[in-house]
Amino acid sequence: MSAPIAVHSLWTVAASSTTQTIPTPHIEYAQLSPMLVVFGAAALGILAEAFLPRRNRYWAQVGIAMAGLIGAFVAIVVLAAKGYAGANAHLAAMGAVAVDGPSLFLQGTIALVAIVAVLGFAERHLEPRSSTGAPVDAFAPQAATVPGSDAEKSAARSGFATTEVFPLTMFAVGGMLLFPAASDLLTMFVALEVFSLPLYLLCALARRRRLLSQEAAVKYFLLGAFSSAFFLFGLALIYGYAGTVSLGGIADVVSGTATPTPALANTTANDALLLIGLAMLGVGLLFKVGAVPFHAWTPDVYQGAPTPVTGFMAAATKVAAFGALLRLLYAAFPGVTWDWRPVLWGVAILTMVVGAIIAVTQTDVKRLLAYSSIAHAGFILTGVIAMNKAGVSAVLFYLGAYSFVTLGAFAVVTLVRDAGGEATHLSRWAGLGRRSPLVAATFALFLLAFAGIPLTSGFAGKFAVFQAAASSGATPLVIVGVLSSAVAAFFYIRVIVLMFFSDPRPDGPTVAVPSAFTATAIALGVLVTLGLGILPQYFLHLADQASVFVR
Repeated sequence: MSAPIAVHSLWTVAASSTTQTIPTPHIEYAQLSPMLVVFGAAALGILAEAFLPRRNRYWAQVGIAMAGLIGAFVAIVVLAAKGYAGANAHLAAMGAVAVDGPSLFLQGTIALVAIVAVLGFAERHLEPRSSTGAPVDAFAPQAATVPGSDAEKSAARSGFATTEVFPLTMFAVGGMLLFPAASDLLTMFVALEVFSLPLYLLCALARRRRLLSQEAAVKYFLLGAFSSAFFLFGLALIYGYAGTVSLGGIADVVSGTATPTPALANTTANDALLLIGLAMLGVGLLFKVGAVPFHAWTPDVYQGAPTPVTGFMAAATKVAAFGALLRLLYAAFPGVTWDWRPVLWGVAILTMVVGAIIAVTQTDVKRLLAYSSIAHAGFILTGVIAMNKAGVSAVLFYLGAYSFVTLGAFAVVTLVRDAGGEATHLSRWAGLGRRSPLVAATFALFLLAFAGIPLTSGFAGKFAVFQAAASSGATPLVIVGVLSSAVAAFFYIRVIVLMFFSDPRPDGPTVAVPSAFTATAIALGVLVTLGLGILPQYFLHLADQASVFVR
C-alpha cells in the first residue's frame, strides 16, 4: 500500500470513529488571584526592563514589585474573610490548587516576607556612589560582564544597576505562593522549579566578591538540580503506585478506599514503589528546608549570595518548602505515618544537633546564621512530626515568627561595613556595641529570638512546636531539641558578648546609615519579634484556625 493511500485510510477511520471532546477546564480566577497578581507584576516588570530608559527603571521596578506584593496580600486577606480558610475551603483549578487555611496562612506570610525583602533589595545608600554620582545597590552593575573585567569597571563607573532582580524576585514569590498550595505532585514540581530558577540567578548577582557569589550560585544550581531530579523520580514512582498525582487520590489509594493502578494492584511491588517514591519526594523537599544530611549547600550559598537575597531566601524558601512538606505528609501520606515518622525523627535529631554544634565553630556571621537556620529547620521538623492539628498550627506560627527575625538579622548585617564591603568576620564585630549601641542592640534582640529567650517570638515558636511534639509522644525529640537550643544559645550569646564587652578595634568597621527602606525592614523585624513574643495568643489562635488541610 502506498503512503498516500495509507494516510487516507487512517484519516477515514479516525473521522468515522466517535468524536470525543476535551472538557473545558474550570478555573476559579478570583481564588487564584494572589498568584495571578504576583505573576502579572513579574511580567509587567519584564516589560519595564524592555521599554523603559535605564534611568527610570529602578523606581518603576520598586513600585511594580511593591504594588504586586501588596495587592497579593490584600487578595489573600479577602479570600480568608470569605471563609476559604475554613468552611469554604476547597480545591481550585480542576483540583490542582488547594484554597484552604494552611495555604492562605503561608501565602500571607510569604507575601509579607517578600514585601520586607524588596525593601532590602531597593537599598541604595550603603555602597559608595558611582563616579557619575549615581546611587549604587548590592547587586552587580551588569550581570553579563566578567568579574574584574574592563566592561564591569565601566558599568560600575557609569552607575548601571541590575534592576532585573525585581521581576526575578516576583517570579520566585509566585512560585513560592503556589508551592504550599499545590494539591497534586505535578503542580508542586512546577512551582518548585518556578521559584528555584530565579533564586539560582539572584545568588550570582553580588556586587562585591562576585566570584564567591557565582560559585555559590553554581553550587546551589547543581545540588538543586539533583534534588529536583529526586523529586521528579519520586513523583513517577508514586504515580506508578497510585495511578494519580492528586494528593487526595494518593491518600485514598494508601488507605485502601480507592483502587490503585490495575497493572500493579495486589502485587508485592506496591509498597516498594510507595516507600521509595515517598523517600525521593522527601529528599527534594528536605533539601529546600536545609535539613541534614541535605544541608551542605546552605552555608556556602548564604555566604556568597548578596545579603538581601540571603535574607529573602532564608525566610521565604523555608516557609514555602515546609508548607509543601506539611501538605505532602498530612494530605497525601497520613496512612503511612508509621513508615515516614521514624525517618523524620532521625532527620530532625541530626539537623538540630549538627546545626547547633557546627555553628559554634563559625567565624563568619553569615555562615553562623546559615547553620542557625539549619538548626531551626530541625526545630520546625519536631512540629511536623507531631502529626496533629497542634503540630500544624505550631509550625505555621514558627515559620511566621522565624521569617521576620531572619530578615531583620540579615538586614543588620548589611549595615556593618569596611573598605571591602560588608564586614562579616566575627572579629570585626568586636566592640560594635560601643560604636553603634542601637545597631548592636537590635542585632542582639534578633540573636536572643533565635535562641528562644522569653518575651521574643522565638520562645513562643519553640514552645509551640515542642509542646505539640510532646503531646504526640515525641518527648525524647523534645529533650534533644531543648539541649540543642542550649548549645545554640552559647554561640548567640558569644556574639552579644563580643559586641558589648570587647574593646573596639582601631581599624574596626563602620556602621552605615541606611535609607528608609532598610530602616523600615529592620523596624518591622523588631516589631514582629517583640509582638509575637509578648502577645502571641492572637496569632497562635489564627494559626490554629488555619491548620486544616483540604483534599
